[in-house]
This record gives sequence, structure tokens and C-alpha cells, in this order.
Amino acid sequence: MQSFYPERFEREMACTEAEWLRWLPAAIGEQHWKLQEGSAGVRIGDGALGLKWQVGEPRVIALVRMPRFLVSFRFAGLDEAQRYAFMKRFDLYMQRGGG
Repeated sequence: MQSFYPERFEREMACTEAEWLRWLPAAIGEQHWKLQEGSAGVRIGDGALGLKWQVGEPRVIALVRMPRFLVSFRFAGLDEAQRYAFMKRFDLYMQRGGG
């Protein structure tokens, strides 16, 4: 988890679109949101978050192939504390670990 989230940033995730769409509702929580092809809009109080995504070429390391999923985050009308509060939950729900 980060300590600061700017108004605009991009992320590369190691997941498929199907996985992303399965995780997204829980990560967004109680916020009102609308899903569209390759994007989603999320209302957060008086502000909003626009998400856009696309499938990237898989990352290949030796014989391992990992999916790449490219996500763009665009906040509007939210201050630093509001962005942090939303992303803290979002990141916890999107976090995947192994062991």
C-alpha cells in the first residue's frame, strides 16, 4: 500500500480481465459504480474515479508466463485524504499473495 495517491496514475497488474472483474465489486465497496466495456466509473462522495483498462502482452520470465493487465486511475473532485481512504480499501481487496 502506498502513502500517497496522485489524481492520475497507472498500474500494471498480474491478473486476467476475468479476475479483475470478479475482484472489482468488493474492492469498490459501497460506492455507486457503473461498468462499461474496458472501463468503470465510481462515485466517491462528491467526487469520482474513472478506471480504464486493457489486457497487455504476458510477461515472460524463462518458462513462466504471467498475465499483464494495465489499469489507469483518474480521480476528480477528491482531495488527498479521500483518495487515500478509497485506495487503502481498494488495494487491500486487490492484494494477492502467495506462500
